[in-house]
Amino acid sequence: MDRLAGVTDERLVEALKRIAPGTLLRQAIDNIVRARTGALLVFADEERIKPLISGGIDIDVALRPMILYELAKMDGAILLDCSGTHILHANVQLMPDSNIDSQETGTRHRTAERVARQLGVLAISISAARDVVTVYVGDVRYIMDPIRTMLDKADQALQTLERFRNRLNQVAGSLTELEFQDRVTLLDVTTYLQRAEMVMSLSTLIDRYVLELGNEGRLVELQREELVYGVKEDRAAVLRDYLPDPSPERVEEVRKAIIALPSDELISMNRIGEILGYPPEVNFLEQQVSPRGFRMLRKLPRLSDYVIGNVIGRFCTLNAVIDAPAEELAAVEGVGEYRARDIRDGLARLRDVDTRERCS
Repeated sequence: MDRLAGVTDERLVEALKRIAPGTLLRQAIDNIVRARTGALLVFADEERIKPLISGGIDIDVALRPMILYELAKMDGAILLDCSGTHILHANVQLMPDSNIDSQETGTRHRTAERVARQLGVLAISISAARDVVTVYVGDVRYIMDPIRTMLDKADQALQTLERFRNRLNQVAGSLTELEFQDRVTLLDVTTYLQRAEMVMSLSTLIDRYVLELGNEGRLVELQREELVYGVKEDRAAVLRDYLPDPSPERVEEVRKAIIALPSDELISMNRIGEILGYPPEVNFLEQQVSPRGFRMLRKLPRLSDYVIGNVIGRFCTLNAVIDAPAEELAAVEGVGEYRARDIRDGLARLRDVDTRERCS
C-alpha cells in the first residue's frame, strides 16, 4: 500500500469537497457525463482570466445544475467564479500559454491543464468519449473515479483497516502485559508504534475516499471512526511513556517524523528506534525500557491530564505508581485520599483484566 496515497494537495482537497456527491456542481457534472457532451469548467476570478478569453457569451447567473448542463452542449469552455456558485461566461475559447508543458493529448484536457498551471486555478475537464472527469489544480492532476468504484475501494480499505486494528489490539495487549511485569524492550515499543502508524495511514487513505464520496460516504466515515477510535491518543501516550524527552514539542516532532516515513522505512524497527532518540548500537532494540505510565493512567476514569502529569512527575515510572503507598499517592497535588484509592484499584483491575484475557 502506498502510504502517500491519502495525502493530497490542500487545494485539491478543497476542489474535491466542492464537487463531491450531493453538491450542485456534482449534479451538473454527472448530467454531463451521462449525456456524453463533454465540458471544460474553469473556476477563476474574472480579472485574472480575462487575458486568456476570446469570444463567448456573458451569462452572469447563479449556478444551477440544469443550466450548467445545457451550457455544456456548446463547444467552448464555461467560466465560473472562484467559489463555483456563479456562472460567468459560456462557449469561451481559452488561449493559455502554449509554452507550458502538457502531457495531455486531447485539446480540452490540454487546455484545462495549461490554464490551471498558468493561473494556479481549478479546471475540470470532462471527456465526451470516455466518461472521464479530470481535475486540475495548479500543477496537480487528479482523475476522479466513479462512485461505485470509490465505494468498492473504500470497502476493501475498511476490511484491511479492521485487520490492522485487530493486530494493533494484540500488540497493545502484549505491551500492557509487559508493562505490568516491567519487562518491556524497545522492540515492543517500536512494534506498537509501527502498527499504530499503519492503522492511521490507512485511515488517512479512507479519509480521501470519504472526501470524494461526499454524502455517499457517510457510512464509510462512521466505520472508519469506530475502527480508529482511541489510536491517536494511545499513540501519543506511548510516545510520552518511552521518549527520552517526553516534552509536548518532542512528542509532536517524533509523531510527524514517523508519519513521514516511507513504507520501506516504516517496516524497520531500527529506524523507528532511532527516531525515538535511542542510540543505534548493536542489538539496541533488546534494551529494557520502563514506561512512565501515561498510557495506563489515561485508561482510568475521571483522571485528568493535569493529575496524571502530577502523579508521573512524583513517581516517574508506572511500577513506582503501582507500588506507591496510598498515603504518598494521596499527597500528590490534585489526587487526595479517594482518588488515590481509585488509582490503586483501577490499576489493579487493569492488571487483573489483562491476566484473565491472557489465560482465556
